[in-house]
This record gives sequence, structure tokens and C-alpha cells, in this order.
Amino acid sequence: MRKIGIFIVNIFLVATVAQAQIDTTKQVKADTTTRTFAGPVRTIDKIAGIVGSSIILQSDIELQYAQYLVSGQQPNPDFKAVLLQNQLTQKLLAQQAVIDSVQVKEEDVDADVDRRMRSFIQRAGGEEKLQQFLGKSTIQYKDEIRPDIKESMIAQRMRQKITEKVNTSPQDVKRFFELMPKDSLPTFNKEVEVGEIVFDPKMSKEEKQFYKDKAEELRQRVKKGEDFGALARLYSQDPGSAPDGGDLGFNDRNGYVKEYSAVAFKLKAGEISSVFESDFGFHFLQVIERRGEQVHTRHLLIVPATTPASLDRAKVSADSLYTVMKANKLIDFSSAASLFSDNKETKYNGGMMLNADNVQTRSTYIPTDKLDPQVALVIDTMKVGSISKPTLFTDAQTGKKSYKILYLKSVTDAHKANLEQDFAKLKEMAMDDKLNRTVSQWFEKRRKETFIKIDPEYQKYPILQKWIAPVTTAQVKP
Repeated sequence: MRKIGIFIVNIFLVATVAQAQIDTTKQVKADTTTRTFAGPVRTIDKIAGIVGSSIILQSDIELQYAQYLVSGQQPNPDFKAVLLQNQLTQKLLAQQAVIDSVQVKEEDVDADVDRRMRSFIQRAGGEEKLQQFLGKSTIQYKDEIRPDIKESMIAQRMRQKITEKVNTSPQDVKRFFELMPKDSLPTFNKEVEVGEIVFDPKMSKEEKQFYKDKAEELRQRVKKGEDFGALARLYSQDPGSAPDGGDLGFNDRNGYVKEYSAVAFKLKAGEISSVFESDFGFHFLQVIERRGEQVHTRHLLIVPATTPASLDRAKVSADSLYTVMKANKLIDFSSAASLFSDNKETKYNGGMMLNADNVQTRSTYIPTDKLDPQVALVIDTMKVGSISKPTLFTDAQTGKKSYKILYLKSVTDAHKANLEQDFAKLKEMAMDDKLNRTVSQWFEKRRKETFIKIDPEYQKYPILQKWIAPVTTAQVKP
């Protein structure tokens, strides 16, 4: 579930079929001058490419290149070839989507547009600077990018449909491994499996009241006419939304923690909630707009500071459990984690931490160089199968403190890939390979059946060579 105020913004649809990259050894005549938000270069419009019945204008490429720049990337005009390839890919998928009746909801498109706009505004240093860079209003820009975003979402759905029946059997994994050149087998770093039982400091009702009163005081200031956005920028402790005046954009019920959703979906547009509590702290919110099953809100968050007394209480709880577990070897760590741990991400996973770079497969094998340095320092002196004394940890991102009991389940030294130790990793690699081949084969077939034309300016790029075919061998796909 997405945490409040934290957004993952995907700027472009990058098709996995495009494995080739622009030759990095080629001298790129990129703009090496100091980049400012002075506005994109304007060019006379022309047709950059044609896919079946769809055309790709040079202005489409320039618009996406502007997005590329405002997302914080360094200027590189040759990247426009990658953008054209993405557009060719997108058009081909979107045309097939029409045939297969693949669609997306309008409210999902609106939500994605809003997320991107907030990211652009933040990166540009404010709405005014973004408008100066673009040479147009943000409203106009949203209207311009919406059709392309909708098409990219449809194309992504179509790609998912192409690969929805792809799977890998143990025989596929074995065959994939056996076909790997033995002199180029991947080497996996040292990995560990680590469990945790987390004891967060819990504040008493009296300790919390100060922060609840602070949130209520700010709510009353809004009710009396002060600007919600201005107060959120000054006082909200949600780092993801405070710079935007607390604005969280459109989201459905699953887009927020349950306490926030319960309040947001009860209110009408313009209404301001009472102060309520979630795992993040004390909030109050305002509904800006309702649209179907989505709601556009902004909020102000006050986070209670950990008190020494609450931290002492957490330590006492951790010490007590540690003493019991050391005295009774029959107590299962997994069961203890599910009963006592305050970390909702790991307590229902037997207390085991997941590899943050491989969450989809829920792998518990974590490379030691990816471990939290605080965890690495503790387990460095532990034996496999042992638990640590309760240790005070500080979250590097939030500064939140908690006591943890760690469990070192296993250690796997660095080694060359083999089926016995690395089946899960090899299965993932085999699956990726199969997905890429499936999509590549689909594109190869469609390219031969579809009329495709690329402007001569772009034909020099190796990444686009596979899209260039004699006109006589192609036909327009109905």
C-alpha cells in the first residue's frame, strides 16, 4: 500500500523489447552548457514517424524531451531517438489494444496525470518556474500530455495481456541454466537471511495529547479562514506532500492507509475533517474534489516526537522477551515475531526481512552490501541460528527510534550461480528472459505486418534500425 505523501513517478513507457541502446562510444553532441529552466528549444513541426494509421509528430518528441529535462536529467538531444522508439512501441501496442478491446479508466488516467504534474512542479522548483520552462500554463500542459499518458497506459495493459500466460516450470529453469555459458555464469555476493522483532516506543494518551492539540489548533486556524496550503507548507511533517501544500492528488481507497481512507471518503468536496490518528501521527484533511471512486485531498500531519519514557518502555518489553527466548530454546522466533513485533511489514513473514531490490519474489536472501549498516554491524558478530540482545535502531529516513531483536537464519558466501543454491534467482532470470522473448516475437511479427516509416533524421540511430523496413514488404494493419 502506498504510504501517504510518497509517490512513485514513472515518466516514460520503456518497452522491454528494445534491448539495444544508443552506442555509448559514439561522440554525443550534447548540450554541455549550464542547464536552466529557460524553456525547451522550439522547432518547426514535422512527422517523425508513422505506425499504421498513427503518426508521431516531432512536437510529440519535443514534449517528452521537455518531460525528460524537467525530471532532472542532463540534456542529450540523441535521447530523442529513444523517445521515438518508445512512441513507435506505444503506437503498435495501442493499435492492437483497440482490436482486443483493452482499455483503462479515465479516473486512473487523471490520477496518473496529477501525480506526474506534482513531480514536475516539485523538480522545477514551483509551478511558476515550470510554466516559465514550458512556455505555457500547467493546465494547458496537462491537457497536452493527457492523451499520450492514456495511450501509454493502454499500451502497458496490452503488453501485460501479451505476457499474461507466460510462466516458467522447473524444467524451463534447468534448461535456461544449462544454456548459460559456463565461463560467464553470474556471481552472487554474500547473502544473509535476517529476522527481526521490533519494539516501537508507544506513547501514552497523555503524551499524545500535546500533538493532537497542536493539530487541532492548526485546524481551527484553517476553519477561521487561513490558507490550508500555506499552513501545510509551514507545519505539516509529511515530507512528501508538505511542499505541495499537503496536496495528495487523486487516489482510490487503496491509495491511502485505512484510517485516512475512512475519513476522506465520508466527506464532500470542500469539507474539512476532524483531527484523526493513523500510524503516521495526527492528521486533518480537506476533500478538494470527488470523481467516481477516487478522491482528491490535501492534509496536514503532525508527528508525535518519541519521549524518553516511551523509549524506556519499549526497551523493557524487548529485554523481557529476549530473556524468555534465551531461557526457553523451544520458543519459535517466527511465532514470537508474529505475536510481539510492531513491524507490520515483517511480523507476518515470520519476522524475516525481505530483499528490498527483489520484493516481488518476496526473497529473504539479502546481499550484505544492501543491508542496513546498523543491522550489518550487529549480525557481523552473530552465529547462524542465534538471536541478538535488544539493540536501539534509528531509521535513516524518518529518524524514528525502536528496539530490535535480530535473528541470523542463514549465511551464504559469495559464489558462482548454481541450481541448488540459486534456484529462485535463476527462475526470475529465466522468467525475464521468457517475457522478453515473448514480447520481442510479438513485435517482430507486428512490425512485418504494419506500415512503419521513420524520418531520415532518425534513421542513423542503431536503436531504430529494426523498425526500418522496405515499404513493399509492409502493409497497414486494419
